[in-house]
Amino acid sequence: MSSYEDKIKEQARQYLQPGERVLAALIARPRGATMSSTGNLAGNVIGGRKVAQQRRAAEDAGLKLTSPMALVMTDQRLLVVKISAVVAMGKGGDVKELVSAVPLANVDSIEIKRLLVGKVVTVTVQGTPVKLEAGATGDAKGMADQLAQAKAAA
Repeated sequence: MSSYEDKIKEQARQYLQPGERVLAALIARPRGATMSSTGNLAGNVIGGRKVAQQRRAAEDAGLKLTSPMALVMTDQRLLVVKISAVVAMGKGGDVKELVSAVPLANVDSIEIKRLLVGKVVTVTVQGTPVKLEAGATGDAKGMADQLAQAKAAA
């Protein structure tokens, strides 16, 4: 687990309800965010469209996406928190605010597909898939495993 994830898990505690526990955290961005920041016109347009599609899908599912952001899974909810820009060597990545949350019971699945660099993380909430990008070092599998364990225990 990266030190950023540890930092986010610690700082997200201020948004927890009594008795709620943080299980996992993952820095992510709406799918297309990397492409939209390439600096070339075609990439900006295509990436921008993908980001807009994922933001609409998230809203349909009851979530609001932002960038930069992190997902925080607790034993009760899936939170989206706004974070400061990640710089390097543990700098940045500080939790700024709670953006949205859905009950964990509404999260159907978290699936990970590896890319050349990084991962596509598809979070399905009440039948609506929301695609996100996560860095190669992020523990997306750990978050998916935590969801599977929570679902099995319910």
